[in-house]
Amino acid sequence: MQGAKGDSDWNRNLCKFLDVDIIKANLDAKLPGRKILVYKSTSSTNDVAVEYAKAGKINNGLAVFAERQSSGRGRRGNKWLGGDGKSLLFSVLLFDIALALEMVTLVSAVAVAQAIGEFSPVRCGIKWPNDIIVGTKKLGGILLESFSQNGKGNNYIIGVGINCCQSQADFDEEIAEIATSIKIESGQNCDRNFLAAKLINNLEKWLEAAKADPQQVLVRWQQMSRLLGRRVRLECDRKEFVGICTGIDPVEGLVLQLERGGVRLFNASHTTVIAYGNL
Repeated sequence: MQGAKGDSDWNRNLCKFLDVDIIKANLDAKLPGRKILVYKSTSSTNDVAVEYAKAGKINNGLAVFAERQSSGRGRRGNKWLGGDGKSLLFSVLLFDIALALEMVTLVSAVAVAQAIGEFSPVRCGIKWPNDIIVGTKKLGGILLESFSQNGKGNNYIIGVGINCCQSQADFDEEIAEIATSIKIESGQNCDRNFLAAKLINNLEKWLEAAKADPQQVLVRWQQMSRLLGRRVRLECDRKEFVGICTGIDPVEGLVLQLERGGVRLFNASHTTVIAYGNL
């Protein structure tokens, strides 16, 4: 990414502390990031965003960052912890987005994966619905939460976690074999302030693209998907299914041609991908 001074900053040797002024100086987005908070430590950036959401649209576009979170969460109750200035952990609060939750999920994954690829030499893919991966290893994830305000829906908190400056030794033993970072994949650290701005800019870009023509998002998602055309084993409502992923429906979810016959759609809120590829 080109910074405020025209320098390419993805490969600076130190992961600086997050700085509101640097992030703002590199923002082109008008709504996401119009307000920015940086916490040294918090339970979860999504939790902080929930509290600010209670004040209403005055906080529309708020982006909450944290250097460390102690109770971060992923899908289906999984934990997403991070800290020590090695991760990029943030949540964006958005009101009155004229898109369904499923489309915002696709938008967020495309925006994050593409931003990392544009910012660094690391080329990411998407493991439906919300994992950002390199090869078979997880680089980041997205947690999308919706809420109503005065009886109105289409309000969202988009939580993002990206492994930036970790070495392999930084990961706990239980995830060491399945986790990676920008540093591991590129050989160098990245400036998280510039990456933060790039991610927010990309989020607005793809939200606007989805409003103008949702097909743009679907096409880009398919290009970045690591499941499309591959054999997938997943769990839905405590039952396992195996089939070939043939596409994505923006409302209904992942489309599988089942080995036992027939085509079935799987909603993200009830489904977990167990394995894919050579099963």
